[in-house]
Amino acid sequence: MPTACRTLLVDAFTDEPLSGNPAGVVPDAGDLTETQMQAIARELGASETAFVRPSDDALHRVRYFTASQEVDLCGHATVAAFSLLAREGRVAPGSHEVATNVGTVAVEIEPAADDEREAADGSVDAGRDALDDTTVWLTGREPTVEFVDLDYGAVGDALGIDPAALEDVGADLAPAVASTGLPWLCLPVNFLEHLGGADPDDDRVVALADAHDAAGVYAFTFDTLAAESTLHARAFAPGIGVSEDPVTGTAAGACAAYLRDVGAFDDPTAYDDLRFEQGHFVDRPGIVRAKLTDDTIAVGGTATVALDGTLTVPDPRDDDIVVA
Repeated sequence: MPTACRTLLVDAFTDEPLSGNPAGVVPDAGDLTETQMQAIARELGASETAFVRPSDDALHRVRYFTASQEVDLCGHATVAAFSLLAREGRVAPGSHEVATNVGTVAVEIEPAADDEREAADGSVDAGRDALDDTTVWLTGREPTVEFVDLDYGAVGDALGIDPAALEDVGADLAPAVASTGLPWLCLPVNFLEHLGGADPDDDRVVALADAHDAAGVYAFTFDTLAAESTLHARAFAPGIGVSEDPVTGTAAGACAAYLRDVGAFDDPTAYDDLRFEQGHFVDRPGIVRAKLTDDTIAVGGTATVALDGTLTVPDPRDDDIVVA
């Protein structure tokens, strides 16, 4: 028989609904089959959906699906899922171990200052506003960075960017495949004008990412919209079913590792609070924060619930279709 399944859309890396990166969240997914999870992700149509399941070895087991396939790790869906769980009192502030396809990762719940005391007027809405300011930090796997040689002409054709805009900065900052759990091709671009005007060819981007065993291309520039931002980025990952991801946590973590390896900043304290702006060119602006220690990189942000409802999930013996 069909069963009701609570399903949410939670906007990550923002505190405003309908901005940032929307993630599907299924907070009680322990009874769902892989076929059902994939069908739910396809029905929701978010870039990724997080399915929170029981675990014997960690606080939770989380699996992540795009509309077309499972992926090993997703930063924004992790922020979305654990912001929701914190908001509902199902996970306490502090650091927790979470099981994923890449192994156990650390998720830290950092409440806003007001979370620790009752809202002044005692209202439910005031309490929820405070919880929406909770920051969730994801510490991925040990960072890796591998520099690569690129044909800038071919890369320019793939991304719809003038190759000169890549060669100009590439002379000082070589591109690399970096990862803290999901590999991304990190590609510097000289100016925001060129990055904003990118017009990628999905097939060519897939071939480019596949050639370097990367999930996608994370193109960025130090030419930013906000003075406090470290860089502006766009993430293209059609090979995993996401032509352009609005705001990307795993890619931000990979890029933070890359920035440290290339020695992008003379001041070592600059790596204590990196701020990556993204999503403005797809009308979903958001901010990913990153902080580096000697051997770990954490990415974090806030999130807010945009939609909370129920999907009717058919028995897997009937068919693979989810009816909204």
